[in-house]
Amino acid sequence: MIQLYDSLRGGKVPLGKEPGENIKMYVCGPTVYDSAHLGHGRSAVAFDVIRRFLEWSSYDVTFVSNITDIEDKMIARADRDGITVPELADRVIPEYERDYGALNVKEPSFRPRATEYVDEMIALIKTLEEKGHAYTLEDGVYFDVSSFGDYGKLSHQKMDELEAGARVEERTDKRNHQDFVLWKLKKEGEPFWASPWGEGRPGWHIECSAMAGTLLGPNFDIHGGGLDLKFPHHECEIAQTEAATEKPVSRIWMHNGYITVDQEKMSKSLGNFFTLKDIFEKYDPRIIRFFLLGSHYRSPIEYSMELLEQARNTLKNLDEFYLTHKDGSTEADPDVLKLFGEKLANDIDIAGGLAVLFEWMKNEPENIQATLEKVNEILQILPTDFALTPTQEQLVADRDQARQTKDWAKADELRKALEADGIEVMDSASGTLTKPRI
Repeated sequence: MIQLYDSLRGGKVPLGKEPGENIKMYVCGPTVYDSAHLGHGRSAVAFDVIRRFLEWSSYDVTFVSNITDIEDKMIARADRDGITVPELADRVIPEYERDYGALNVKEPSFRPRATEYVDEMIALIKTLEEKGHAYTLEDGVYFDVSSFGDYGKLSHQKMDELEAGARVEERTDKRNHQDFVLWKLKKEGEPFWASPWGEGRPGWHIECSAMAGTLLGPNFDIHGGGLDLKFPHHECEIAQTEAATEKPVSRIWMHNGYITVDQEKMSKSLGNFFTLKDIFEKYDPRIIRFFLLGSHYRSPIEYSMELLEQARNTLKNLDEFYLTHKDGSTEADPDVLKLFGEKLANDIDIAGGLAVLFEWMKNEPENIQATLEKVNEILQILPTDFALTPTQEQLVADRDQARQTKDWAKADELRKALEADGIEVMDSASGTLTKPRI
């Protein structure tokens, strides 16, 4: 039985569905005003593994991850760069797609852009207004948190302890200091849409409620995102969606932990972040994915060169074991898969699953290729598509010939040529063995 940690209930709960049934997942995606950093990668990989494990366990998964392409930071960056907000989005979104693809993050079933769902946002705000949960001030429409008795239930805070919502301009005339904006009336030079309250644009929180509700319905299975979204974003999503629909948003709320640098959360606002693009110049994306899998998805990960090097060395050993034991097997070891699956069924215990694999690898097992490739459907860390080009194969053959004739200088020259082409060589009694250079 699969159990996942539910942030709302504060403990592990059963997934609640049987294999073969559909699991609906919504994971909050990025605000695309700048390049993806490692924190974005951590969240993307965490929920990619959760999704892949559910599919591996024979569930049908509908996976939605949005793009926020209209928001204060988008407007400020576009203005700074002298371009429009849509132009900024069109510039940055392909960067995210490239970086997530390099991390072997699977494409979502749907990747909605917020600007494509403004009509649905307006309809949701009108419903909230009709039900007495929204009110209008001179700069826009606000949600009245006092009208929703469960506000604070996700972050487990009392109303008088809550901070005012992020990404909201503070006003002294709001009914409650925690009230958050649903619709912002336009300012000079800002993008806008027509609405019953005047030309303007949606608030940040209403965007995800509208997209998730439209694509998955009012009560889906898993809602995920980074821990930094738990409050206020997800708290506000719950309030506005449940106030409108009178149904729970999601059965399970999941949050991945932070990336930290010197014990401090990595974020763009603190200036201590590393973009995926820059990290990939020094480390193969497979190393980064394996590094991100090294800690439980709910735990913080301390970013350091030492830990990245540890990940590189372990992955090199895994590569070598896999590539030197490609036995052509097509049937995976059922006992290993069972133990591996049981570990992941306990709130995605990747460390436990890897421990099962490493112990199994010590004992001269059979069916190595099929077993490793089966677990790699989730892990996505092994070079399963590794193959030499005809040119590289010729370099290997020439190097074997040079070694046979004891032309060590020529063999070394060919080794360097292969390494420059991303191929690491290993000498054995049967000749040159190769693997990807990481």
